[in-house]
Amino acid sequence: MSECTHDCSTCSSKDCKEKKDFKEKQNELSNVKKVIGIVSGKGGVGKSLVSGILSVLTKRKGFKTAILDADITGPSVPKMFGLTEKAQAMDDKFLLPAITKTGIEVMSINLLLENENDPVVWRGPVIAGAVKQFWTDVVWNEVDFMFVDMPPGTGDVPLTVFQSLPVDGIIIVTSPQELVSMIVGKAVKMANLMNIPVLGIVENMSYYKCPDCGKEISIFGESKIEETASEFGIKTVAKLPIDSKFAALSDGGNIEEFSGDYLDSVLEEIIKLK
Repeated sequence: MSECTHDCSTCSSKDCKEKKDFKEKQNELSNVKKVIGIVSGKGGVGKSLVSGILSVLTKRKGFKTAILDADITGPSVPKMFGLTEKAQAMDDKFLLPAITKTGIEVMSINLLLENENDPVVWRGPVIAGAVKQFWTDVVWNEVDFMFVDMPPGTGDVPLTVFQSLPVDGIIIVTSPQELVSMIVGKAVKMANLMNIPVLGIVENMSYYKCPDCGKEISIFGESKIEETASEFGIKTVAKLPIDSKFAALSDGGNIEEFSGDYLDSVLEEIIKLK
């Protein structure tokens, strides 16, 4: 038997024991219509920020929106939205997501920990199991778009999300560095293995705009994001600048006050899925 790629839809083996549908069913109280994965090949590039902003923008368009925080060991979504209350149980069987000020549903491990600073010291399979439970055991109600904020890389959790959830597309988040082509390539190839379309790419920390003269300064070097997108056949590109307002909104739990049209092109691609 050839080496397993975990993509059963393209497997030609007749005796493969893994050839089955890994998708986990939603519970009978949930109805999530579209799932968008927010991914990257490395950490610290702003996946959570992009997840938060996109959920806010889709909510403003009148859609019912949710975030599943799959970054179990580094959760930051509740902090961005100013969520401090813990998730509540329902009938000792299900969990209820937290609701933000504007009505976005959120589930994160930090909503279950006694203290938000408590570390999650779990091995990969346990972390992957928790992500599955966030999908199967949380009452998500009626959700038009769910954004899954994933940890970096192509390990257990991204694989679990791609195999277990009905992911309709991914957004790749990166930063302006020489290694970006290789890092983006890993995310694209993993998505291709799972037959999941890449909806767009966001370059965070792309530039700094001088408040005096308005000149855009490439602090981390000239962007190559257009060339990278072209190399991998990604049509939609967006850029987020370095802006202290973003950090202030996130740290203060006020990401829902975000303003700007930086991600509008990506938002359009997401809405097309509806």
